[in-house]
Amino acid sequence: MNPVFASLQPAAVWAHFDTLCRIPRPSKQETALRAHLAQWAQAQGLSHQVDAAGNLLVRKPASPGCEGRPGVVLQGHLDMVCQANSGVAHDFSRDPITPVLRDGWLRAEGTTLGADNGIGVALALAALEDRTLVHGPLEVLFTVDEEAGMGGAQGLAPGVLQGSLMLNLDTEEWGEFYLGCAGGLDVNVDRAACADALPAGYRHRRIALQGLRGGHSGVNIHEERGNAIKLLVRVLHALAPACGLRLVTLQGGTARNALPREAFATVALPADQLTALDAQLAAWQTLLREEWGDVEPGLSLQARDIQSDDAVPAGVLPQREQDIWLDTLLAAPHGVKRQSLSVAGVVESSNNLGMVSVSPLGGHCNFMVRSLRDSLARALADEIVSLWRLSGTQAACAGQYPGWTPRPDSALLRICQQVFAREFGQASHVQVIHAGLECGLISAKYPGMDIVSFGPTIRGAHAPGEAVDVASVARCWQLLVAILRQLGAPSA
Repeated sequence: MNPVFASLQPAAVWAHFDTLCRIPRPSKQETALRAHLAQWAQAQGLSHQVDAAGNLLVRKPASPGCEGRPGVVLQGHLDMVCQANSGVAHDFSRDPITPVLRDGWLRAEGTTLGADNGIGVALALAALEDRTLVHGPLEVLFTVDEEAGMGGAQGLAPGVLQGSLMLNLDTEEWGEFYLGCAGGLDVNVDRAACADALPAGYRHRRIALQGLRGGHSGVNIHEERGNAIKLLVRVLHALAPACGLRLVTLQGGTARNALPREAFATVALPADQLTALDAQLAAWQTLLREEWGDVEPGLSLQARDIQSDDAVPAGVLPQREQDIWLDTLLAAPHGVKRQSLSVAGVVESSNNLGMVSVSPLGGHCNFMVRSLRDSLARALADEIVSLWRLSGTQAACAGQYPGWTPRPDSALLRICQQVFAREFGQASHVQVIHAGLECGLISAKYPGMDIVSFGPTIRGAHAPGEAVDVASVARCWQLLVAILRQLGAPSA
């Protein structure tokens, strides 16, 4: 075990999280972890099965005397968002996560930690392993591909789960029970081009906008954090006519559901404009820091010469194609579209321009749209598609998943609140979250299932530096054990 976990409690939960840190688990690459957990379940004497979507379901019999109680499903996802700062050499398909403990928080340096949803998975594994727990019939559903389209939950078949109650362990604020979430869909944009030759006398420069905080594109969208793609496009759009700038490449963002922290452009311009470019970039950096300094104190805008190891494609993007990309990306929406009119303090609809990749041969970009109302998610996505189609660019919606509609009369919520108050001597809070949980898809396939979600406090999910509050993990375990005991009791 990594020594960082040696003193942490509960030991079983952290031992399982240690294993999760050692086995790579990007979205769509969960095979090794799933195989390990299936082998582990077999060694524990627990029945398990893998469905066609790749989800792993493990069953644990009820404690003696609790066989007639309602079945409970614990649910979490195996995959993690894989994000690393530029300059950090980390291969998420091969390298383990290296956590560090500082001031009561477990975090990763320069990469995501995978506490989303590794802590939830570890809690469920500890519940399967602990023979002293008192509970009714228990199932644990480990889904795959949650972070890249909810493919596992999409592929879950009706009739597989036997339990009528579900505890989702994938939220990130201790002391809150979640009873609803946003649905969403992607808008994918693709446009092909034929490269123009590099104009005579032009020199290449590499422009980087870096140092933004990033974060979860739903949970953090209302905080008005910067989007590196939008900011760099704004700069390029202004500089292009002033410096005769031609676009060679534009890259930004690495995950559809993460706020872009960095964006990079390779540009070409007349040699006699290089000094002017540097001066204008310095002025832009000053302006952007004035505009964004309160929320993005680390913002940096710099240019450098091309290095020998930089891969620079031949040619430049044709002028018309450059205009289409810069104009449309500048005009494209990003951020909060509307606050909820029925749930105070909650974002109703939003959109994240999450990724862009443009070269002289064309490009691709992705928008992730979220809304508490499925119809409004589609309406916002249609606005984005229509914007791109004005320039003849192919844009299409994909991967829509439903929101999770709150059930204020939830009996499971009432029990969870009672247990929380008894265990911790204070009231909990009920929330609706502007993020995608698998609860929406699962409840659509199991309409009679009563579902509540909770989890430890996690900060910076989907971004390097992601951290989990160690003390809240122990409290989550205490709460989970107590809820299972209450649900297994004859009077529950």
